[in-house]
Amino acid sequence: MFKFSPRNPEKTGDDRPASSLWGYVWRMSGWHQVVVCSLAVLVAALGIAPIELQRRIVDNAITPQDFDLLITLAALYLALIIVHGGIKFVLRIYEGWLSESAIQYNRKHLTRLHAHNEAGSQDESNGRAVSIIGSEIEKLGGFVGDGLSQPVVNSGMLIFGLGYMISVEPMIGLIGVIALIPQVALVPVIQKRINALIEARVEKMRDVSDELSEMSTDKDDDEQLRPINSGITALFNNRMQLFVLKFGMKSLINLLNALAPICVLFVGGYLVIEGQTSVGIIVAFISGFDRMSSPMRELLSYYRVAAQAAVQHKMIAKWMQ
Repeated sequence: MFKFSPRNPEKTGDDRPASSLWGYVWRMSGWHQVVVCSLAVLVAALGIAPIELQRRIVDNAITPQDFDLLITLAALYLALIIVHGGIKFVLRIYEGWLSESAIQYNRKHLTRLHAHNEAGSQDESNGRAVSIIGSEIEKLGGFVGDGLSQPVVNSGMLIFGLGYMISVEPMIGLIGVIALIPQVALVPVIQKRINALIEARVEKMRDVSDELSEMSTDKDDDEQLRPINSGITALFNNRMQLFVLKFGMKSLINLLNALAPICVLFVGGYLVIEGQTSVGIIVAFISGFDRMSSPMRELLSYYRVAAQAAVQHKMIAKWMQ
């Protein structure tokens, strides 16, 4: 089994929380983020390169029936896939190491603060501390590893992909740009409501944890369970509202992503019939749009995770003060 040593962030000399989520990410990872983001750019570039190879295989090898060139391009395609997969594996391990290092450091740090009564009041319930040091800090610390690299990978793939398509066939490339506009416009509006639900859920979960930790055999069960059951019901309603917004947004995005290949086939097919483009370009562009739909979904997912991490950072920082 492999054994890794965690990274220990440099001590700042005081126990004050970072002023912002991004300040926290930098404090926990430092210059490692530069290396991670560099790997992310490389992953993004190599992820788009196969599109051009697909075009060349169809137009330069299959159409003129050049078997030797087909073997060369296929071997190059395979080598590219292996290299891309290897670098992506290293990136994921690197991100995981940074995240788990941050989680370990934060748990030790917050446990020490709680033990010395430096966070909160003297009569503060242990339930809230358990919730923060347990599940909340794991989600926040998990953001450290890929908080910068993931948007770099996915936005890079979109930029490289759209740039390649527009340079090869501007009319078809513009279809991809048009397909992204509604997604970019709608997501912030829906996410604002999701953020409010996330913050309310975290606060309600803390309240339930407090009530559970204060239960006593000397008190009436119904009296103790009433606020707990009320809180659990509120958590259920909160989650269902979040599901409606979250999956409704996903369905809309999937619909918009599905429309792009249809438009490519229609417009591209017309251009092929008119002799203005090649079949290889159409094949490569359909593959390209399919490759870009995943980064777009990942970016939207990242937007939600970043918003949740920002809410949790703000609430944990408030608890520490």
